[in-house]
Amino acid sequence: MAVQSKERLNELLEKYRLTGDMNVRNEIVLMYMDLVKMIAVSMRNIYTGYAESDDIINEGVIALMAAIDGFDPEKNVKFETYAGIRIKGAVIDYLRKLDRVPRTLRKLSKQLDDNFARLNSELCRTPTDEELAESMNMTTAQLSKLMANTAGMITLSFEELLYEDNLDENISASSETADAKMYEREKKQVIADAVATLPEKEKQVVTMYYYERLKYSEIAKVMSITQSRVCQIHSKAMLTLKNKLESYING
Repeated sequence: MAVQSKERLNELLEKYRLTGDMNVRNEIVLMYMDLVKMIAVSMRNIYTGYAESDDIINEGVIALMAAIDGFDPEKNVKFETYAGIRIKGAVIDYLRKLDRVPRTLRKLSKQLDDNFARLNSELCRTPTDEELAESMNMTTAQLSKLMANTAGMITLSFEELLYEDNLDENISASSETADAKMYEREKKQVIADAVATLPEKEKQVVTMYYYERLKYSEIAKVMSITQSRVCQIHSKAMLTLKNKLESYING
């Protein structure tokens, strides 16, 4: 954000804090609508099929207004950082509350996550599909189908981990301290290093998903594979990244 815009934002935030003028709050909301839309787009592969983007944006706007109400400049956290975390958290909560996933599938997804972490710890490497399938008492074909069907849940679980850690580090404490900045840099490096070590197809899918913000269907066209296969690949990558991030966070 340009210096002039930052000054305008600070001026508006202070004015709203003192007056509670809804017109002032609405002006701040308009300034940050692009942030709401960006977060909605970044998470669309998770909610496509059971939630509308307009609903996600509405939840984001409500969270943005709450962020404006709750922002405390004394905590030395940038407003856009604070608002971004609150918006993503609201979207995650909204998707969790929808809970359209059958209980059996949710249970299998949790078992897959747990088994992946256990095998990764025991083997000191990423488990193969065959090893994962055996741990789940299923065939590799059944495992592939499970990973395709739970791609949204697995990705949401990773996003939730990122959100909760960001909430702890950037809101509960001051995100502008040297220690907090170093922690954030290290965490980003952990994720970047983990992405770099992924098998080539997983790396391609993650890059197109997070950096190019493509839909699963668009990634499938680029890679000349089925959308189901993209979901499988993405699920495996997310399990790896989540495991690496959890190991770093838990020390």
